[in-house]
Amino acid sequence: MGLMLDGISFDERGLVPCVVQDEATGEVLMLAYANAKALELTQETGEMHFFSRSRREIWRKGETSGATMAVRQLRYDCDGDAVLALVAPAGPACHTGERTCFYREVGGSASPERDAPPADGEPRRALHEALPALERTLASRAAERPAGSYTVQLLDDPTLIGEKVEEEAEEVVRAAREETDERVAEEAADVIYHLAVLLASRGVPQAAVLEELNARSR
Repeated sequence: MGLMLDGISFDERGLVPCVVQDEATGEVLMLAYANAKALELTQETGEMHFFSRSRREIWRKGETSGATMAVRQLRYDCDGDAVLALVAPAGPACHTGERTCFYREVGGSASPERDAPPADGEPRRALHEALPALERTLASRAAERPAGSYTVQLLDDPTLIGEKVEEEAEEVVRAAREETDERVAEEAADVIYHLAVLLASRGVPQAAVLEELNARSR
């Protein structure tokens, strides 16, 4: 990984804040602190290590819960006083069991008490969270198979999925030629949904598609 600690400005306690982000989805998972030794262990082991300010000791993420984080890349900001860790999480980032520690919205209806549960419908989903949320919903439908689910119907019929992708692609092209920008966006969303189902039916993660796009843009 080639970590250069000389580029990082640790504070008077020898610590630096570390923002942790899911490499595949872009979702911010947690904020923790690290010292030089924790970052060195992260590099050596390939798993995130932090420094606990309350216990005053280094800890490996997921050591007791099993929700480890494989580090994919470490970055630091322009003045070197913050680190960004891009990771592949093996489970929930938050000790509450939530996927991310940032599950409440400022001014929202969730209780402000420490470790309080989230409120229904909050926080409002950000744009970059749409595709990861869709992928998780498709996985849930495949596992739980609710009666009457259109997604389950598609997953059970590969031929139908292919036909729907073709149909929706034709419709977005027609909308681009003849209709409003709003209609183009709606039809494009239909294409993306059906393509996501097709990928799920084949067991191809969206991350594999994004990696291919990254490779083509180098």
